[in-house]
Amino acid sequence: MKKSEVLLKIDNFERALNRLKEAVERAEDDLDKDGVIQRFEFTVELLWKALKSILAYQGIECLSPRNCIKESFKANLINDDEVILDMLDDRNKSSHIYSKATSEEIFGRIKGVYLHYMLNLNLKKYAT
Repeated sequence: MKKSEVLLKIDNFERALNRLKEAVERAEDDLDKDGVIQRFEFTVELLWKALKSILAYQGIECLSPRNCIKESFKANLINDDEVILDMLDDRNKSSHIYSKATSEEIFGRIKGVYLHYMLNLNLKKYAT
């Protein structure tokens, strides 16, 4: 994997993350919260793909989202694999099941935990 490709994947994740942050800050009603959850879904997708590209750049192969997250933790790219695995679980729940209660719980975790965690990731330092 070329460095430029890794940086592009990281940039894609960071752009999605900034859009997620905007949505969280503006969310007022159920429709807004549904939009936050949808942005969260593709941000998590871009996060694990960015991790996968960094690992590939470092010569480490991973095949699935869970495997990439675990390998990223082993390679010290992330400091807590459980938070990202929880994000992955919530992304899967929100994509396959709709329940207002589940939606509210996931929105609360996005706003209270996940957004802060992702904003503190500094993935570009691993592409050098």
